[in-house]
Amino acid sequence: MPRTACRVCLIAIGLLAHLAITAFGQGYSPDEAVKRMKVADGFEVSVVASEPLVRQPVAIEFDDRGRLWVIQYLQYPNPAGLKRVQVDRFSRTKYDRVPEPPPKGPRGVDRITILEDTDGDGRMDRGRDFIDGLNLTTGIAFGHGGVFVLNVPYLLFYPDRNRDDVPDGDPEVLLSGFGMEDAHSVANSLTFGPDGWLYGCQGSTVTANVRGIEFQQGVWRYHPLTRAFELFCEGGGNSWGLDFDRVGNLFYSTNWGGHVLLHGVQGGSFVKAFAKHGALHNPHAYGFFDHAPHKNFRGGHVTVGGIVYQGDSFPESFRGKYISGDLLGHGVYWHNIEQRGSTIQTTHGGELLVANDSWFAPTDVTMGPNGAIYVSDWHDSRTAHPDPDAEWDRSNGRIYCIAAKGTKPAVPIDFSKLSAEELLKRHSHRSQWYVRHARQELARRLPQKHDAPASGQPTNDHSLALRASVEKQRQTALNDGDETAALEALWTLNVCGGFDEALAFKLLDSPHAAVRMWTVRLLGDPKQAVSMAMAHRLDDFAEQDPSVHVRQQLACTAARLPAHQAMPVINANINRDIDSADPYLPLLWWWAVERHSVSERDEVMKRFVRPSLWKSKLGRETLLPRLVRRYAAEGTAADHASCLQLLRAAPNDDERDRLLASLLAGWREAPREPSPTTLALLSPELTEWIVSRWQTKPEDSTLLSFTLGLKYRPAYDRTLKECLNPQADASRRVALLALVADAVEPVSAEPLLAVMLSATEPEAVRSAAASVLARLNSAAVTATLLSAFPKLSSKPKSQTIELFLGRRASAAALLKFVDQGHLKASDIPVDQVRRVALFEDRDLDALVTKHWGKLGAASREEKLAEVRRLNNDLRAAGGNVEAGKAIYKKHCAACHQIFGEGTKLGPDLTTANRKDRDYLLISLVDPSVVIRKEFLSHVVQTVDGRVLSGMIVERNDAGLTIANAKNERVTVAVANIEELRESPVSLMADDLYRQLKPQELRDLFAYLAKD
Repeated sequence: MPRTACRVCLIAIGLLAHLAITAFGQGYSPDEAVKRMKVADGFEVSVVASEPLVRQPVAIEFDDRGRLWVIQYLQYPNPAGLKRVQVDRFSRTKYDRVPEPPPKGPRGVDRITILEDTDGDGRMDRGRDFIDGLNLTTGIAFGHGGVFVLNVPYLLFYPDRNRDDVPDGDPEVLLSGFGMEDAHSVANSLTFGPDGWLYGCQGSTVTANVRGIEFQQGVWRYHPLTRAFELFCEGGGNSWGLDFDRVGNLFYSTNWGGHVLLHGVQGGSFVKAFAKHGALHNPHAYGFFDHAPHKNFRGGHVTVGGIVYQGDSFPESFRGKYISGDLLGHGVYWHNIEQRGSTIQTTHGGELLVANDSWFAPTDVTMGPNGAIYVSDWHDSRTAHPDPDAEWDRSNGRIYCIAAKGTKPAVPIDFSKLSAEELLKRHSHRSQWYVRHARQELARRLPQKHDAPASGQPTNDHSLALRASVEKQRQTALNDGDETAALEALWTLNVCGGFDEALAFKLLDSPHAAVRMWTVRLLGDPKQAVSMAMAHRLDDFAEQDPSVHVRQQLACTAARLPAHQAMPVINANINRDIDSADPYLPLLWWWAVERHSVSERDEVMKRFVRPSLWKSKLGRETLLPRLVRRYAAEGTAADHASCLQLLRAAPNDDERDRLLASLLAGWREAPREPSPTTLALLSPELTEWIVSRWQTKPEDSTLLSFTLGLKYRPAYDRTLKECLNPQADASRRVALLALVADAVEPVSAEPLLAVMLSATEPEAVRSAAASVLARLNSAAVTATLLSAFPKLSSKPKSQTIELFLGRRASAAALLKFVDQGHLKASDIPVDQVRRVALFEDRDLDALVTKHWGKLGAASREEKLAEVRRLNNDLRAAGGNVEAGKAIYKKHCAACHQIFGEGTKLGPDLTTANRKDRDYLLISLVDPSVVIRKEFLSHVVQTVDGRVLSGMIVERNDAGLTIANAKNERVTVAVANIEELRESPVSLMADDLYRQLKPQELRDLFAYLAKD
């Protein structure tokens, strides 16, 4: 592979074209913008509101009177009244303090506005602020006699019990601690779930700490009555938008290219930007769920405001489709949701709206009372967050309505004026807009504690009617033959306080899988023990229920029940063993086991030492290996005893040996004492068992790793001897050298040097020996290599330079060798010399400047001049797509994928903004200006003195793996990391485009821009 392979196109997808390049957005008037829009056949689009009435709309929602509310996010991107203490290159900001909640805190310019159409022409012409002076406000929800508002770092409740659109007083602070480092990733998308909880998302570049629960990406929820808060599921992208389908599945949006949503499940762990935010908060999750697989992806990589269409005016074929905005694709799409075991997958369905205007930037999608889709449009030439000091146009904003032709205006309604009987009738409405508002109104009418006398009997007409409603809903939930009707009744029954165990016993016999599933869900929501009778019923139920969706919820609920009630449910599904191939269930069952594995060890262990476990694929392939790893990672004597007990319970040696990799992985994760560079001690009994197994199978690589880590001398001597044997198989020697690297001793340096410098040894063996030597901080090794350096051929010379530059002392020796005239500066490539800057050593930097010149980046003006020059080259003639494909394969495919071809080290270019020439040019000329967080380079300083740099491609509780620009990978144990910091420099050098001739550049751009 050529040295420059993969670096010409390491494009930072999040790069902003804000280096003074002219924007080409049209900025059409609202009416002209509508004329340019193309909608799907049978639909029409109209302007509902626009500037100056609406500016920078970030969220829209209809209240229970059918009125449209909008959050005008005018304070974006900086909060008012706070001083920036630190801003990183991604605009993540640390402030001097946490602001007080409004109105005591700094007064911002965000506002929540109620829009009105006074003349009935379908276009809003008047707005009234419910509240103004807010400071980074991103979410609203209506219920319980007021308005819930996300104003980071707070979740607030503004009471308005007299419904006069004026808050009754200052807001109540319900929660505090949401992250506010980056205004385009803060908590958002307040949405009431069918269970009465208030759900919300949080994006990717802020960190929340709410009631001691720290998280970045994920979905959280808050219960307005119990005041409970929890992280519903962790992970995802920079999510804006969540919704629930017909049976209550939660879907939330994402900015990950190639996908449009995640199927969030209770207690689930999902993919996140691991390189940036670290591992999942449960270090023993040992796996995670990815986005829902998606076919025929279209548009850009940012999906926002997604909802499941459940209205009554679109054609029936749209019911259940996922409709979302595409921020970078400048449109609104619909997607098919298809079952995939206990979860789903999606396919692109079509374009509901294509704006044909690059200023169209959808931020939210909602459904109105008429069944039409309403879309808020940020409307700006920018499609991503700016430098916090950039000029920002706050004058624009629109809201559009996409309706099926012939859609009639909604009949005016005020849910607060409907009787309980009328509210129940709305539960059978074809539009979820009516069903959800009816449920919220019934919840609002719940008697408060101070409303009832000591007898507990209701005292007002609403309360009396509510009791009658609860009974009707109970009968519907139990007896209705329609699953949707029964399920809606159950949800409302629960919201109104009518769900209890007595009812749950009957509902578990429901013919409707969704009703049984939600019964299990609601039983587990309190995170408390159920009665013993219900525990026995759940055990029997788990052995028999035929629905994979019910079994999914059983797994989620088992993680919330106490161990003595959860483990029988888990054991029942181990024995049934029918879901081992499901995309979600095996890991969900593991997370339930893990929840109890240490705190209730005996309850767990007695199920896992039974011979019947080995007959279950779920048990032996998913649960048991992870349980062994979990105990090994905990690392106490009791845990080692549990590991040994589980190993001995295996039916034979082969099955025992299959658990060794898990045991080793857990051991490497265990706390290290007394030194971070040495592995944790194992109990004498477990050590003896491992050594005995190695003596029986000395060729087994896992057992060998164990014995080397245990410093078992016979194993080390035997392995080193084979490594040094030129007659041994080369691939075997390379593998053994990789194992020896973690345990290498200084006395082995001399024979390893001989292998590395031998011209007769295979290149792969020499390279592996160099990697082992890099672990030794040895002046003797440095001196030997310096003397041999001039005689080395190209590949060994490059590896030796990397070895020198891995430590400060050896880097200094190399530079002094050059300074003394023993070595030409030209023998060391500039791209390798750049690594010296990582040491932040003035003396070393001075030597670099003396012999290689100033290696700092070009000025902003110089880079702009280069962009203009290259733009002229690109305009001079056309490019050849096939020739460009060949150039791509040569220079880019080692690190990037496009159209499914290549390697995913850097961003997938398929979903990049490939048709924007300026975007691509700036990415090439100045690749370090802005890099998406998941493609950051990092600098790792190890405890043993090495300095490594590259992109983190894998990270878990055991350590991390980094890859350099040549995709060479190094794994570092977490205990051997002294310092980990972001690198301000992209893996891609900023002058590599110079290797391409003008026609080659035109060909490459033609290929990158093709459909």
